[in-house]
Amino acid sequence: MTTSADPAQAPAWTFRNHWMAHTSAHAAMRPDDPALRHRGVSTTWAQLAERFLRGAAGLQERGVAEGDRVALLTLNHPWFVEAVFAANSLGAMAVPLNFRLAPPELDHILGDSTPSAVFVDAMLLPLLKAAPASASIGTVVVIGEADLSAEAPHVVAYEQFLAAQPPIELPDVSEEAVALIMYTSGTTGHPKGAMLSHRNMQVQALTCIRAMGMVDETDVGFLTAPFFHIAGLGSVVANIVVGVPTVIHPLGAFDPAEVLDAYEAEGATIVFNVPMQWDLLCSQPDIDQRDLKLRIISWGAAPASDTTLREMAEKFPDALNVAVFGQTETSPITCVLRGEDSLRKLGSVGQPIPTIQYRVVDPLMNDVATGEVGEIVYRGPTVTQGYWNKPDATAEAFAGGWFHSGDLVKQDEEGFV
Repeated sequence: MTTSADPAQAPAWTFRNHWMAHTSAHAAMRPDDPALRHRGVSTTWAQLAERFLRGAAGLQERGVAEGDRVALLTLNHPWFVEAVFAANSLGAMAVPLNFRLAPPELDHILGDSTPSAVFVDAMLLPLLKAAPASASIGTVVVIGEADLSAEAPHVVAYEQFLAAQPPIELPDVSEEAVALIMYTSGTTGHPKGAMLSHRNMQVQALTCIRAMGMVDETDVGFLTAPFFHIAGLGSVVANIVVGVPTVIHPLGAFDPAEVLDAYEAEGATIVFNVPMQWDLLCSQPDIDQRDLKLRIISWGAAPASDTTLREMAEKFPDALNVAVFGQTETSPITCVLRGEDSLRKLGSVGQPIPTIQYRVVDPLMNDVATGEVGEIVYRGPTVTQGYWNKPDATAEAFAGGWFHSGDLVKQDEEGFV
């Protein structure tokens, strides 16, 4: 599918540093290689590029334009990625929604973000309808098998939505444009939408590539984190940049035997789990008999005990063990702890990454002494542009010119937080 009237002239957007351009490049150079895998079925780079361009055409035909919001209420699957890229190709912002929210919570986010369109799994359509704000959404695209004969004309099936869309001229979307609005509740009040730009996500990819040594083109990423959480898209973006496939594991109750089966079947080399999930995996009685190719094992979102860390080292002695720490507003990684330091620095979240500036400060923004507790604040290319539709909250978060994480930490003589 071409996006320019003159096929000899490459569209300007393909020279940008964002995930649509990277996907387009891989589609040209390795069209038949897998980009995504889900339930044993591959989406090649060429197919991913073709489908997100058709999705962009479908959204444009229905009036979605630069600066609009496009919501996603789905489980984990390749169609989520296609829809995000489709929206971003028009300069629209993707708004992933947590399908575990109650209707009033979902209604607040829809009312705050006012999306022009929404992609929703068929099984989640009743949840969407239970939120009154959904009635004002102009286009509803339903993913999966569903009888839509009784639905209004603005409700359309996903494959029908993609079908027979003509080539379109895509805008030159800047790296500074907002790619995602990720809603995070923090500690008080209603969820706030952190605006993350394409630059934020690309530097997040650089962080992952550098911290984890993602330089092997035979790697296979494996995703268990939900896409509505920044850990989902935050890990996939590095795979998109490097050009290695991502296996999207179905969401549901964590079954360690099933996950190990999938690791084996897919040849997974890069995986992330929370410590409790690593406990379950390491306790599987047949783990030593498994043909696993894990090269990079990472964890985060909760502290890991010394027992967990020793088990991980024993069961996966040849894998690089990396802990990551951060938050939605920082795309998310700000600190990295490598396996060789994890036991001697038990309780630490690691050292701040080189791509971010940080300070540990008191309430008056004075730097605290080494070993004293203060708030860690950040500057840098992974830090959010602010909160959607909330100038006061944005100003408060950036008081003094630094982003206030709300995390109280102390730093030792070696720089470990």
